[in-house]
Amino acid sequence: MVESAEDTIKRIFGDSGSSLGSELADITSRFHAIDGVVFPKPKTTRFIAVANQKGGVGKTSSAVNLSAAMAVGGSKVLLIDMDPQGNASTAMNIPHSSADPSIYDVIEGRKTIADVKQECPDIAGLDVVPASIELSGAELEVAQMEDRNNLLKNAIDEFLSSSSEHYDYVFIDCPPSLGLLVINAMCAVHEMLIPIQAEYYALEGLGQLIRTIGLVQKHYNPALVVSTMLVTMFDKRTLLGREVFQEVKNHYP
Repeated sequence: MVESAEDTIKRIFGDSGSSLGSELADITSRFHAIDGVVFPKPKTTRFIAVANQKGGVGKTSSAVNLSAAMAVGGSKVLLIDMDPQGNASTAMNIPHSSADPSIYDVIEGRKTIADVKQECPDIAGLDVVPASIELSGAELEVAQMEDRNNLLKNAIDEFLSSSSEHYDYVFIDCPPSLGLLVINAMCAVHEMLIPIQAEYYALEGLGQLIRTIGLVQKHYNPALVVSTMLVTMFDKRTLLGREVFQEVKNHYP
């Protein structure tokens, strides 16, 4: 008989109340609880940008894990890496050197999304449009282009209209800034998902992001909404974690 992970933890730590054992048992129990969860496919494609100009809040981790979870759950997913650091591309095991075609080439108009997207080698149903370090200079290069705020939207629309595949989700991992790349992402989606780390000054700078979203709603994309505030690195056992969580709920119910 194969021993379950929970039974193994209990055998090692016993029932004496070990904090480490309790934490591991709790995490294992949570994994088991969500393992069989089925995410229903949306009736129409959901376009979601994951953004926060503050770095280190779990933005890329959120985009990567949500994309993977939806794909593992049976949905067809497209993940677009708009961060020049390319961490989402790395996490998905996608080559993204300067020599590899990337979203930079799409923004510059040299290639289409169909030309640069790659299948994730580890997760079926997940396609990735990689980033490259050259993307860091794209904002200056496209600043004078006509309709520069809709370059990504136009590329996505063209790709989806000509693709034989239907995507249930399109996720965009944004860079930690509020520049032209992020504006392009906001113009291309219907939903914003904002990760907020459970730490001191968690809401610092969030007001500017919300104002930017409001400006994009007003001038370019009336359909844009903030659908999710995701508190990351949250530990309910700490007073700080609980206070930050409550503060987020109070400011953005």
